[in-house]
Amino acid sequence: MTSTAQHLAGVLQPVTHVLLDFDGPVCSVFAGLSAPEVARRLREGLLATGEQAPNGAEDESDPLALLRLISNARPDLTKDVDTTLAALETEALRLGRPTPGGESVLHACARSGRLVSVVSNNAGAAIETYLSEHGLDGYVAGVFGRAPGDPSSMKPNPRLLFDAMEAADTDPGQCIFIGDATRDVEAGEAAGVPTIGYANKPGKEAKLAAAGAVAIVHSMQQIAETLVNTPPVIRS
Repeated sequence: MTSTAQHLAGVLQPVTHVLLDFDGPVCSVFAGLSAPEVARRLREGLLATGEQAPNGAEDESDPLALLRLISNARPDLTKDVDTTLAALETEALRLGRPTPGGESVLHACARSGRLVSVVSNNAGAAIETYLSEHGLDGYVAGVFGRAPGDPSSMKPNPRLLFDAMEAADTDPGQCIFIGDATRDVEAGEAAGVPTIGYANKPGKEAKLAAAGAVAIVHSMQQIAETLVNTPPVIRS
């Protein structure tokens, strides 16, 4: 076993509850219906209702960032825009691309007796639809997407992690968070939960390390194999 593999095993050994980001570790949400296209449709939806997009919205290609921007400028529009985005996310996920090894992580958690909660900035209803259509809903104890109509609940806010731990009656010492963005690491740190960074694109490893990830992998399959080979050891 390499030193990297040994380190990952050591990180995962005390874990009984895996908090798992969705877009990236489980699937690529906007692989089929692109993020810029979803953002464009959000802006068009505003125009169709006679509303103007706030300053800066025209240049924003990230739909989640666009939701934040609109909510900050026009709180009165937040609920409707969030509802529209959730529908677009559901449409996108029907064209989403599963992440190699992502499904294996869910299976590995089940085999090793670990609980899984999905913690994501994406809409919970869209995630649940994806999991159900891919036969994965039975492997997930709970889905904690952004609070509908409340973009402030999104990571790096730790709120969703706290919600997942409360629902499972676990504490940070029993948990690990797996995410592919610095905001995931920041949310984990704020919740007292160590985070494994999934560096799925060039340049991410350095950013995740700088943010404080306790381990970094380039493959979800590596996590799955380590979970299976490292049963949880409950510390008294």
